[in-house]
Amino acid sequence: MKLFSKMALATLLPLAIQAANAADWYPSEYGANDQIGAANLLTPEVVKQAVGLVKTGKTYPLAVPVDKNLPAYRHRSFHLYNVQVGQQAGKSLGPNKFTFNDELVNAWTGVGTQLNGIGHIGIDNVYYNGNKAADFVTIDGVTKLGVEKVPPMVTRGVVLDMTAYYNKTVVPGGTEFSVADIQAVLKKQGLTLRKGDVVLFNTGWLELIGKDNTQFLEVEPGIGMQAAQWLADQGIVAFGGDTWASEVYPSPQGDDEFPVNQYMLAKRGIYNLELIDSRALVRDKVWEFLFVLGQPLYVGSTQVNINPVAIY
Repeated sequence: MKLFSKMALATLLPLAIQAANAADWYPSEYGANDQIGAANLLTPEVVKQAVGLVKTGKTYPLAVPVDKNLPAYRHRSFHLYNVQVGQQAGKSLGPNKFTFNDELVNAWTGVGTQLNGIGHIGIDNVYYNGNKAADFVTIDGVTKLGVEKVPPMVTRGVVLDMTAYYNKTVVPGGTEFSVADIQAVLKKQGLTLRKGDVVLFNTGWLELIGKDNTQFLEVEPGIGMQAAQWLADQGIVAFGGDTWASEVYPSPQGDDEFPVNQYMLAKRGIYNLELIDSRALVRDKVWEFLFVLGQPLYVGSTQVNINPVAIY
Protein backbone atom coordinates (compact mmCIF):
# COMPACT_ATOMS: atom_id res chain seq x y z
CA MET A 1 0.00 0.00 0.00
CA LYS A 2 1.35 3.37 -0.96
CA LEU A 3 1.76 5.74 2.03
CA PHE A 4 0.85 9.43 1.90
CA SER A 5 3.63 11.89 2.55
CA LYS A 6 3.33 14.41 5.36
CA MET A 7 2.83 17.13 2.78
CA ALA A 8 -0.04 15.23 1.16
CA LEU A 9 -1.69 14.66 4.52
CA ALA A 10 -1.34 18.34 5.34
CA THR A 11 -3.09 19.17 2.07
CA LEU A 12 -5.92 16.68 2.53
CA LEU A 13 -6.64 17.37 6.19
CA PRO A 14 -8.32 20.79 5.69
CA LEU A 15 -10.51 19.26 2.95
CA ALA A 16 -11.53 16.45 5.28
CA ILE A 17 -12.39 18.96 7.99
CA GLN A 18 -14.50 20.97 5.53
CA ALA A 19 -16.37 17.83 4.47
CA ALA A 20 -17.02 16.90 8.08
CA ASN A 21 -18.33 20.37 8.85
CA ALA A 22 -20.67 20.23 5.86
CA ALA A 23 -21.98 16.84 6.97
CA ASP A 24 -22.86 18.34 10.35
CA TRP A 25 -25.99 19.95 8.90
CA TYR A 26 -26.52 18.75 5.35
CA PRO A 27 -27.74 16.78 3.56
CA SER A 28 -30.98 16.93 5.54
CA GLU A 29 -32.33 13.99 7.53
CA TYR A 30 -35.29 14.16 5.14
CA GLY A 31 -33.13 13.57 2.07
CA ALA A 32 -30.72 15.51 -0.11
CA ASN A 33 -33.53 16.88 -2.30
CA ASP A 34 -35.89 17.90 0.51
CA GLN A 35 -37.25 21.46 0.38
CA ILE A 36 -39.72 21.62 3.30
CA GLY A 37 -37.63 20.64 6.33
CA ALA A 38 -39.52 20.06 9.57
CA ALA A 39 -42.84 20.38 7.73
CA ASN A 40 -42.29 16.71 6.90
CA LEU A 41 -43.47 16.05 10.47
CA LEU A 42 -46.99 17.30 9.66
CA THR A 43 -48.45 13.84 9.15
CA PRO A 44 -52.15 12.92 9.06
CA GLU A 45 -51.73 11.46 12.55
CA VAL A 46 -50.39 14.79 13.87
CA VAL A 47 -53.32 16.62 12.29
CA LYS A 48 -55.91 14.24 13.76
CA GLN A 49 -54.39 14.58 17.24
CA ALA A 50 -54.43 18.36 16.94
CA VAL A 51 -58.07 18.46 15.83
CA GLY A 52 -58.92 16.68 19.08
CA LEU A 53 -57.83 19.81 20.98
CA VAL A 54 -60.88 21.74 19.78
CA LYS A 55 -63.26 21.91 22.77
CA THR A 56 -65.31 25.11 22.36
CA GLY A 57 -64.92 26.07 18.71
CA LYS A 58 -63.58 29.50 19.67
CA THR A 59 -61.15 31.01 17.16
CA TYR A 60 -58.25 33.37 17.81
CA PRO A 61 -56.57 35.36 15.01
CA LEU A 62 -52.86 35.49 15.75
CA ALA A 63 -51.73 38.34 13.49
CA VAL A 64 -51.19 42.03 14.19
CA PRO A 65 -52.84 44.62 11.90
CA VAL A 66 -50.40 46.00 9.33
CA ASP A 67 -50.12 49.59 8.17
CA LYS A 68 -47.38 52.10 7.31
CA ASN A 69 -46.82 52.91 11.00
CA LEU A 70 -46.04 49.37 12.14
CA PRO A 71 -42.37 49.20 13.20
CA ALA A 72 -40.40 46.84 10.98
CA TYR A 73 -36.91 45.43 10.78
CA ARG A 74 -34.29 47.91 9.51
CA HIS A 75 -34.95 48.59 5.81
CA ARG A 76 -38.49 47.19 5.60
CA SER A 77 -41.66 49.22 5.05
CA PHE A 78 -45.33 48.84 4.13
CA HIS A 79 -47.42 51.20 2.00
CA LEU A 80 -50.97 50.61 0.79
CA TYR A 81 -52.64 52.84 -1.81
CA ASN A 82 -56.32 52.89 -2.77
CA VAL A 83 -56.84 53.44 -6.50
CA GLN A 84 -60.29 54.02 -7.99
CA VAL A 85 -59.44 53.23 -11.58
CA GLY A 86 -61.48 55.16 -14.16
CA GLN A 87 -63.48 56.92 -11.44
CA GLN A 88 -61.65 60.24 -11.18
CA ALA A 89 -63.79 63.34 -10.65
CA GLY A 90 -66.73 61.24 -9.47
CA LYS A 91 -67.04 59.13 -12.63
CA SER A 92 -68.64 55.67 -12.64
CA LEU A 93 -68.66 52.74 -15.06
CA GLY A 94 -71.61 51.57 -17.16
CA PRO A 95 -75.26 52.59 -17.07
CA ASN A 96 -75.58 50.96 -13.62
CA LYS A 97 -72.95 53.42 -12.29
CA PHE A 98 -70.55 50.70 -11.14
CA THR A 99 -67.79 51.86 -8.77
CA PHE A 100 -65.10 49.92 -6.93
CA ASN A 101 -62.03 50.26 -4.73
CA ASP A 102 -58.72 48.63 -5.64
CA GLU A 103 -55.59 48.49 -3.49
CA LEU A 104 -51.96 48.53 -4.52
CA VAL A 105 -49.43 47.41 -1.92
CA ASN A 106 -45.75 48.35 -2.10
CA ALA A 107 -44.18 46.48 0.77
CA TRP A 108 -41.60 44.01 1.99
CA THR A 109 -43.04 40.55 2.60
CA GLY A 110 -41.42 40.52 6.05
CA VAL A 111 -43.54 43.26 7.64
CA GLY A 112 -45.97 42.32 10.40
CA THR A 113 -46.89 38.77 11.40
CA GLN A 114 -44.91 36.55 9.09
CA LEU A 115 -43.78 33.08 8.15
CA ASN A 116 -40.02 32.91 7.68
CA GLY A 117 -39.34 29.98 5.41
CA ILE A 118 -36.24 27.81 5.52
CA GLY A 119 -34.83 29.58 2.47
CA HIS A 120 -34.80 32.90 4.31
CA ILE A 121 -31.69 32.53 6.50
CA GLY A 122 -28.32 31.15 5.43
CA ILE A 123 -24.79 30.62 6.67
CA ASP A 124 -22.21 32.26 4.40
CA ASN A 125 -24.60 32.01 1.42
CA VAL A 126 -25.43 28.36 2.08
CA TYR A 127 -29.04 27.59 2.99
CA TYR A 128 -31.10 24.63 4.17
CA ASN A 129 -29.93 21.27 2.85
CA GLY A 130 -26.69 22.74 1.50
CA ASN A 131 -28.34 24.87 -1.17
CA LYS A 132 -25.90 27.55 -2.32
CA ALA A 133 -27.26 31.02 -3.07
CA ALA A 134 -25.55 31.12 -6.46
CA ASP A 135 -27.58 28.07 -7.51
CA PHE A 136 -31.09 29.09 -6.51
CA VAL A 137 -31.40 32.82 -5.70
CA THR A 138 -32.55 35.09 -8.56
CA ILE A 139 -33.96 38.60 -8.81
CA ASP A 140 -37.36 37.01 -9.47
CA GLY A 141 -37.19 34.96 -6.27
CA VAL A 142 -35.73 31.65 -5.19
CA THR A 143 -36.08 28.57 -7.36
CA LYS A 144 -35.86 26.30 -4.32
CA LEU A 145 -37.10 26.55 -0.71
CA GLY A 146 -39.87 29.05 -1.56
CA VAL A 147 -42.92 29.45 0.67
CA GLU A 148 -45.12 28.06 -2.09
CA LYS A 149 -43.66 24.63 -1.31
CA VAL A 150 -44.63 24.71 2.37
CA PRO A 151 -47.71 22.56 3.05
CA PRO A 152 -50.58 23.89 5.18
CA MET A 153 -49.59 23.89 8.84
CA VAL A 154 -52.39 22.15 10.71
CA THR A 155 -51.00 20.95 14.00
CA ARG A 156 -50.87 21.42 17.74
CA GLY A 157 -49.92 24.91 18.84
CA VAL A 158 -48.48 25.67 22.28
CA VAL A 159 -48.10 29.12 23.84
CA LEU A 160 -45.68 29.61 26.73
CA ASP A 161 -46.45 32.63 28.90
CA MET A 162 -43.07 34.10 29.80
CA THR A 163 -44.67 37.22 31.29
CA ALA A 164 -46.12 35.13 34.14
CA TYR A 165 -42.86 33.23 34.56
CA TYR A 166 -40.83 36.43 35.00
CA ASN A 167 -43.73 38.28 36.67
CA LYS A 168 -43.39 41.14 34.16
CA THR A 169 -45.97 42.78 31.92
CA VAL A 170 -43.21 43.06 29.34
CA VAL A 171 -40.21 40.75 29.64
CA PRO A 172 -37.08 42.95 29.50
CA GLY A 173 -35.13 43.06 26.24
CA GLY A 174 -32.03 40.90 26.26
CA THR A 175 -33.60 38.25 28.52
CA GLU A 176 -32.47 34.83 27.31
CA PHE A 177 -34.82 31.90 27.84
CA SER A 178 -32.86 28.83 28.95
CA VAL A 179 -33.87 25.19 28.64
CA ALA A 180 -34.64 25.21 32.37
CA ASP A 181 -36.88 28.27 31.94
CA ILE A 182 -38.85 26.61 29.15
CA GLN A 183 -39.19 23.35 31.05
CA ALA A 184 -40.42 25.23 34.12
CA VAL A 185 -43.14 27.00 32.11
CA LEU A 186 -44.17 23.76 30.42
CA LYS A 187 -44.51 22.09 33.83
CA LYS A 188 -46.47 25.02 35.26
CA GLN A 189 -48.88 24.97 32.31
CA GLY A 190 -49.19 21.16 32.36
CA LEU A 191 -47.68 20.66 28.93
CA THR A 192 -45.29 18.23 27.28
CA LEU A 193 -43.92 18.97 23.82
CA ARG A 194 -44.41 16.43 21.05
CA LYS A 195 -43.35 16.01 17.43
CA GLY A 196 -45.01 18.36 15.00
CA ASP A 197 -45.71 21.13 17.53
CA VAL A 198 -45.63 24.86 16.87
CA VAL A 199 -44.14 26.56 19.96
CA LEU A 200 -44.93 30.24 20.60
CA PHE A 201 -43.62 32.53 23.33
CA ASN A 202 -45.69 35.32 24.88
CA THR A 203 -43.36 38.05 26.18
CA GLY A 204 -45.58 41.15 26.21
CA TRP A 205 -43.36 42.71 23.55
CA LEU A 206 -46.30 43.82 21.39
CA GLU A 207 -47.27 46.24 24.15
CA LEU A 208 -44.37 48.45 23.02
CA ILE A 209 -45.77 49.09 19.54
CA GLY A 210 -46.78 52.71 19.24
CA LYS A 211 -45.38 53.46 22.69
CA ASP A 212 -41.67 52.78 22.27
CA ASN A 213 -40.95 51.66 18.72
CA THR A 214 -37.24 52.32 19.19
CA GLN A 215 -36.92 49.87 22.06
CA PHE A 216 -39.20 47.43 20.23
CA LEU A 217 -36.67 47.11 17.39
CA GLU A 218 -33.36 47.59 19.22
CA VAL A 219 -33.61 44.68 21.66
CA GLU A 220 -35.88 41.76 22.49
CA PRO A 221 -36.19 38.78 24.83
CA GLY A 222 -36.14 35.25 23.45
CA ILE A 223 -34.49 31.86 23.24
CA GLY A 224 -30.74 31.38 23.03
CA MET A 225 -28.76 28.67 21.28
CA GLN A 226 -29.08 25.99 23.97
CA ALA A 227 -32.84 26.42 24.11
CA ALA A 228 -33.02 26.36 20.31
CA GLN A 229 -31.12 23.08 20.18
CA TRP A 230 -33.34 21.55 22.85
CA LEU A 231 -36.55 22.68 21.10
CA ALA A 232 -35.30 21.34 17.77
CA ASP A 233 -34.54 17.99 19.37
CA GLN A 234 -38.18 17.77 20.54
CA GLY A 235 -39.23 17.63 16.89
CA ILE A 236 -41.05 20.96 16.58
CA VAL A 237 -42.11 22.30 13.19
CA ALA A 238 -41.98 26.00 14.00
CA PHE A 239 -41.02 28.38 16.78
CA GLY A 240 -41.87 32.03 17.30
CA GLY A 241 -43.83 34.51 19.32
CA ASP A 242 -44.63 38.18 19.76
CA THR A 243 -41.18 39.56 18.93
CA TRP A 244 -39.71 40.43 15.53
CA ALA A 245 -36.90 37.84 15.44
CA SER A 246 -38.02 35.08 17.85
CA GLU A 247 -34.62 34.97 19.55
CA VAL A 248 -32.82 36.97 22.22
CA TYR A 249 -31.35 40.14 20.72
CA PRO A 250 -28.65 41.37 20.73
CA SER A 251 -27.03 37.97 20.69
CA PRO A 252 -25.18 36.99 23.88
CA GLN A 253 -22.58 35.55 21.52
CA GLY A 254 -20.76 38.81 20.80
CA ASP A 255 -21.39 40.32 17.40
CA ASP A 256 -23.16 37.30 15.89
CA GLU A 257 -26.20 38.20 13.80
CA PHE A 258 -29.25 36.03 14.58
CA PRO A 259 -27.44 32.74 15.29
CA VAL A 260 -30.64 31.06 16.52
CA ASN A 261 -32.39 31.73 13.21
CA GLN A 262 -29.36 30.38 11.36
CA TYR A 263 -29.45 27.21 13.41
CA MET A 264 -33.19 26.64 13.29
CA LEU A 265 -33.86 27.49 9.65
CA ALA A 266 -30.66 26.62 7.83
CA LYS A 267 -29.45 23.70 9.92
CA ARG A 268 -32.67 22.14 11.21
CA GLY A 269 -35.31 23.21 8.67
CA ILE A 270 -37.57 24.66 11.40
CA TYR A 271 -39.78 27.62 10.54
CA ASN A 272 -39.92 30.98 12.34
CA LEU A 273 -43.25 32.70 13.08
CA GLU A 274 -42.74 36.35 14.02
CA LEU A 275 -45.04 38.94 15.63
CA ILE A 276 -47.61 36.38 16.73
CA ASP A 277 -50.28 38.02 18.89
CA SER A 278 -50.97 35.48 21.63
CA ARG A 279 -52.41 37.93 24.18
CA ALA A 280 -56.00 36.66 23.91
CA LEU A 281 -54.82 33.06 24.30
CA VAL A 282 -52.96 33.99 27.46
CA ARG A 283 -55.94 35.91 28.87
CA ASP A 284 -58.11 32.83 28.38
CA LYS A 285 -55.35 30.49 29.60
CA VAL A 286 -55.49 28.50 26.37
CA TRP A 287 -52.07 26.87 26.43
CA GLU A 288 -52.59 24.30 23.65
CA PHE A 289 -54.83 24.53 20.60
CA LEU A 290 -55.34 23.60 16.98
CA PHE A 291 -52.97 25.78 14.94
CA VAL A 292 -53.99 26.43 11.33
CA LEU A 293 -51.93 28.27 8.72
CA GLY A 294 -52.43 28.39 4.97
CA GLN A 295 -49.96 31.04 3.79
CA PRO A 296 -50.15 33.00 0.51
CA LEU A 297 -48.31 31.04 -2.15
CA TYR A 298 -45.96 33.73 -3.40
CA VAL A 299 -43.76 31.75 -5.76
CA GLY A 300 -40.10 32.37 -5.04
CA SER A 301 -40.56 34.24 -1.75
CA THR A 302 -38.73 33.09 1.36
CA GLN A 303 -41.10 34.86 3.75
CA VAL A 304 -44.68 36.06 3.66
CA ASN A 305 -47.19 38.03 5.74
CA ILE A 306 -49.70 35.71 7.46
CA ASN A 307 -52.69 35.51 9.81
CA PRO A 308 -52.61 32.07 11.44
CA VAL A 309 -55.58 30.96 13.51
CA ALA A 310 -55.74 29.19 16.87
CA ILE A 311 -58.90 27.11 17.44
CA TYR A 312 -59.83 25.89 20.90
